[in-house]
Amino acid sequence: MSPPQTLAISAADLSIRDVNVFYGSNHVLKDVSLDIRPGEFFAFLGPSGCGKTTLLRLIAGFVQADSGEVRISGADISTLPPWKRDVGLVFQSYALWPHMSVRRNVAFGLEERRLPKADVNKRVNAALELVGLSHLGERRPSQLSGGQQQRVALARTIAVEPKVLLLDEPLSNLDAKMREQVRRELRDLQQRLGITTIFVTHDQEEANTICDRIAVMKDGVVQQVGAPMELYEKPANLFVAGFLGAANIISGRVVQQDGRRIFAITEDLKLAIPDECEAVDGSRLVFRPQHARLAAPGAGGQGSLPARVTRREFLGANVRYGVMLGSTEVTVDSAFETSAALYELGAPVDIVLPARALLWLRD
Repeated sequence: MSPPQTLAISAADLSIRDVNVFYGSNHVLKDVSLDIRPGEFFAFLGPSGCGKTTLLRLIAGFVQADSGEVRISGADISTLPPWKRDVGLVFQSYALWPHMSVRRNVAFGLEERRLPKADVNKRVNAALELVGLSHLGERRPSQLSGGQQQRVALARTIAVEPKVLLLDEPLSNLDAKMREQVRRELRDLQQRLGITTIFVTHDQEEANTICDRIAVMKDGVVQQVGAPMELYEKPANLFVAGFLGAANIISGRVVQQDGRRIFAITEDLKLAIPDECEAVDGSRLVFRPQHARLAAPGAGGQGSLPARVTRREFLGANVRYGVMLGSTEVTVDSAFETSAALYELGAPVDIVLPARALLWLRD
């Protein structure tokens, strides 16, 4: 058996420095600076309108910065046209030619570069083999599933051997089951190629499962950069905490009482702030649903607050409770155990909040 075809792809670093982009009076990207490592799978994550797609298109060359620069392997590409940047972009819509076969779609960019036919065939074969579509080369896009079309778009992009691979929400057109399968395939392919990859998504689960690091964006500003677990456990602000997974956010005041710091949610509902916690005036109390637990009234001990159960949902592995804490309903997830007693709606409970699980964050 002949050895598998390969593509000549090498990892490159990418640096974005002090980038600003305006659309008229709308300041879309605001002083964005990022460093992406060679061979890294990196995500731009944020809600619609946060600037993540604009930043991706800026790297690709379809948007020009009003100030700042973009460098790949130290070379400034800020003023180069898209076809001279050595980047490959997989569009959200896939953008396949419907009248061309899979092979012709993959070969298109190579033929536009006037490569010798033998080189074109070699790269097309390698790209189709890498995405597992060698046997479907003569089919048209309309004869493929959504996942297969996505892989054709990916093969077409990697066939030109880019230094950086850009993915613009490539999974958004797939159903939930196919999306999970294709994102695993994407991660596997990226690791085999070792190519620097930037992935745009609004789905935190997608970013968490396949990316090495994530830049969380809001209103054109990078809020925080880090590995998925780092962002989840140590968010920089309330937006990051709320965007990366479920989070309970409680308003209150940090006050002094009997020589101790107290978080006053209401006049009658107060929590002693552990000495190791960095809570300042203006902070809000944040905790994840699985980091709290419920106890019988009066049994929670220190670090607990009285509350009342307002809803209960069975989720299989967990039971999710809605619990009214003062005027705020919070969520607490409890592991489901067969034959274990459940808290009834309206029941009084204590919410137990371990100090290690508490975050004190500001906007």
